[in-house]
Amino acid sequence: MFKIIKRGHRKVSKSDAIEPPISNPALNEIVNSQSTAAPSSGVVEPLPLLRDVSVSERHILFLRKLQICGFMLDFSDALKSQHEMEVKRQTLLELLDLLQSGSCKLNETMQEELIRMASLNIFRCLPPASHENTGTESADLEEDDMYLEPSWPHLQIVYELLLRYIVLPDTDAKVAKRYIDHSFVLKLVDLFDSEDPREREYLKTILHRIYGKFMVHRPFIRKAINNILYRFIFETERHSGINELLEILGSIINGFALPMKEEHKLFLVRALIPLHKPKCISAYHQQLSYCITQFLEKDYKLADTVIRGLLKYWPVTNCGKEVLFLGELEEVLEATQPAEFQRCMVPLFRQIGRCLNSSHFQVAERALFLWNNEHIVSLIAQNRHVIFPIIFEALERNMQGHWNQAVHGLTANVRRMFLEMDTVLFEECQRQYVESEARARELEDQRELAWKRLEAVAAQTGGEDMVMVN
Repeated sequence: MFKIIKRGHRKVSKSDAIEPPISNPALNEIVNSQSTAAPSSGVVEPLPLLRDVSVSERHILFLRKLQICGFMLDFSDALKSQHEMEVKRQTLLELLDLLQSGSCKLNETMQEELIRMASLNIFRCLPPASHENTGTESADLEEDDMYLEPSWPHLQIVYELLLRYIVLPDTDAKVAKRYIDHSFVLKLVDLFDSEDPREREYLKTILHRIYGKFMVHRPFIRKAINNILYRFIFETERHSGINELLEILGSIINGFALPMKEEHKLFLVRALIPLHKPKCISAYHQQLSYCITQFLEKDYKLADTVIRGLLKYWPVTNCGKEVLFLGELEEVLEATQPAEFQRCMVPLFRQIGRCLNSSHFQVAERALFLWNNEHIVSLIAQNRHVIFPIIFEALERNMQGHWNQAVHGLTANVRRMFLEMDTVLFEECQRQYVESEARARELEDQRELAWKRLEAVAAQTGGEDMVMVN
């Protein structure tokens, strides 16, 4: 179960409330007599139900209910504001039901006030992240320690209202963009740092819908997400919503038109590939890998760029991260064509050779699993005269001395595969390896002999010095 950590919210002053004009005297009297919403006293009384008034008066009452929902309540003391919380929740649910039913078409004033009410509720200062207090990575937090927003019973309905408004067929993007503007979108993107996973899920859906409906906002949304990724990669390495942002980007990349714009290729090089650098990559690696493969499906010629990028950020001491890289590398190689493979195969298989000899058995095992992929084996077979000599030594070293029996068995299978693929080349590589080992042993013997001579000279010189002193 989650543990809710209660943190307070500020109350909104009366000047922040929405005061729509009321032209109907009878309804005005009802509103003034049955609804008061004074933050200073914390008293909120319910208005008449929307279904109990005439259609002509429904718009005015809808605006007044938005006014009630625009007040922020103090969730740090739920017992004190229990009545007001329930009134607001019921009012939000009623507005949501009306929007879902489609029985009330929203005019421009209603749309503006709906967005304003949503903004008052969702745009707020987020509390300090848990990892800032504990010194741990957000991805490493246990479920019981995860922060959950105490005002979620209200926030969820507000997010649902906003989502329903955006997806409504009657919502004209040309009108709605006046209220869902760049400022609104930027604040929405900033909320992705919320630690509450429920909120991030709603934000992901809403931002994706905005991207789909408001074409004018698409470049701005991509730029806003890019800026968050840049700050995460090169400054903080701390953000709660990287995986959700990458999920949105995965859908965006999937919709890129061909030929791909230079702007999109720069995004791959400057943002997605450097996302392999942070230590907490395991928290979002699945989404990142999907984005990378989407790029390659759009343009397979980018494979060389991606592989060289992986090699640039290849981990040196983090074995768990190295296993992730090898898994992603297999997906990338599946989308790689022979021409692109040939451009990067030499540095690539030098790195794979180092992985084969890793003392961490999972790294060595994962590298050997690459030979289970038929497409990768076909690429290797086409370029075996270059690749065999690079990794043959690594295979022989595994056969002679790797401590893990599973790695030993997998190495024997790969070695047998090479032998069946090209016997002549295999024997030539084996001959060169034997000669290389013989030369290495000869050099080692010469080195040991040189040291022994130096020791003898040192001992003799030291003895003469002792005689002279005596």
